[in-house]
Amino acid sequence: MAMAPHTTSKNAKALHFIEEMTRNVDAVQEQVLAQILSQNSGTEYLKRFHLAGATDRHAFKSKIPMITYEDIQPLIQRIANGDRSPILSAHPISEFLTSSGTSAGERKLMPTIGEEWDRRQLLYSLLMPVMEQYVKGLDKGKGLYFYFIKSETKTPGGLLARPVLTSYYKSDLFKTRPYDPFNVYTSPNEAILCEDSSQSMYAQMLCGLYDRQQVLRVGAVFASGLSRAIRFLQLKWKSLAHDIRTGSLNPIFTDKSLRECMGRIMRPDPELADFITRECEKDMWEGIITRIWPNTKYLDVVVTGAMAQYIPTLDYYSGGLPKACTMYASSECYFGLNLKPMCDPSEVSYTIMPNMAYFEFLPTDSAAELVDLAAVQVGKEYELVVTTYAGLCRYRVGDILRVTGFHNSAPQFRFVRRKNVLLSIDSDKTDEPELQAAVEKASELLRELKTGVVEYTSYAETKTVPGHYVIYWELLGGTWPGEAVLERCCLAMEEELNAVYRQGRVADGSIGPLEIRVVRSGTFEELMDFAISKGASINQYKVPRCVTFAPIVELLDSRIVSTHFSPSLPRWTSQRRF
Repeated sequence: MAMAPHTTSKNAKALHFIEEMTRNVDAVQEQVLAQILSQNSGTEYLKRFHLAGATDRHAFKSKIPMITYEDIQPLIQRIANGDRSPILSAHPISEFLTSSGTSAGERKLMPTIGEEWDRRQLLYSLLMPVMEQYVKGLDKGKGLYFYFIKSETKTPGGLLARPVLTSYYKSDLFKTRPYDPFNVYTSPNEAILCEDSSQSMYAQMLCGLYDRQQVLRVGAVFASGLSRAIRFLQLKWKSLAHDIRTGSLNPIFTDKSLRECMGRIMRPDPELADFITRECEKDMWEGIITRIWPNTKYLDVVVTGAMAQYIPTLDYYSGGLPKACTMYASSECYFGLNLKPMCDPSEVSYTIMPNMAYFEFLPTDSAAELVDLAAVQVGKEYELVVTTYAGLCRYRVGDILRVTGFHNSAPQFRFVRRKNVLLSIDSDKTDEPELQAAVEKASELLRELKTGVVEYTSYAETKTVPGHYVIYWELLGGTWPGEAVLERCCLAMEEELNAVYRQGRVADGSIGPLEIRVVRSGTFEELMDFAISKGASINQYKVPRCVTFAPIVELLDSRIVSTHFSPSLPRWTSQRRF
């Protein structure tokens, strides 16, 4: 990685570290595994497999099985209930990070230890030095990022359980971070840390508007979040312009610390208010990001995987600004970074940093043995398997990755998809069995009318903001259910979906009401005919439970008889069941 002549000393050290870590990946991985096994040698889990203090790779591979969450859920439950013995990790579990993948309708609990944040912070510290190689002058302005915390709870044993980014934003690493000219945000900590997402969004948008000339990059964690922020501006610009014109404190701010913070920030600026009014009252919102924030160089959002569906929307709002995917991480582990962050979204590849955990890969095209990080092959797809310092051993993450090349000896991976995930709007992930169960639950409301669902498929509608699930139903003959019954069917489906989905609907506002589109009789036969005309085998054809191919969506939409939306919010509570 070539260093620009003006690269700062701090950034040069970061780039040098990347080169060192990627030069001999296998040696680093061997050392990481030895450290993990040595550190956790006395744990109940490793003792179960009679490693007897062995720290070598051969013993590990021959004795430790590959696992899923369900395999260790009983151990996780014991820790959650207060068992402080070294079950998975020799170091105390400091908290649980809640995964957006679900188990029995609830978030998965991923154990973490205090020292893990040092490793994660190290990865964060590499992002801007890499970005500065491609975009100059980022230390001369600010970043407008829409960051939010989500609800947290405590397990019966007193450990916090919360999403990984909520944990980070609430940590001293974030709250008392040292000044870094490359990482100055328009949003004050008080706005990010406000638990009410409406107050938080309003404050962050206000601050972003006041600092509009200084904003050099605009972002959110996921593309869906940035899309939602622009939609918020579209809905609230009159109120925002009024507050800026008068410098008055909006009554929305009821959170004490946020109210005090915004009281110090608010100032009358009629000229800015006039500008916002002129731009936002236009019917056309194309290029609104660069019109409001004219110095924006790129959007900083995840647009890989399910988030790719938001690319056209962000292109429209930004006038086609580059979209930088900088980092690959999850609640289980932080994995790596994109060394070419300004590439096209379709070309995004992440370089796994070998010091973060011990990585193995399960080939998706065979039942072959797990492959080491240094031994993967370009062009092949693998499921990611991790062994972490916090005690996960040969854990299947569920991400499917394709090897695209190497940086030094470090493989680079393109994120292909989440294993078995059918629908996703934001951080929710719904698989086929879950969707099937939801359809069956809703169908119970149709029985007394002597009708039912003949066939169904689904679609993640992201042209609306927030996006929402669309379920296409073809019904049996019998009494037509009517509007009220079909609306109840929508709600019944939502009630059956997982806690992550319901939190997005109720608490975060990141997912809109579920929609059922009833199509006319015979539509799914037409769908099969279409698939066969495109080369599908009539003997092997099965109805796709999710559709993304535009001609198929158009075919379904052209056969709609009626549309129905969930009439109210599904039940959801921040208090997780343990």
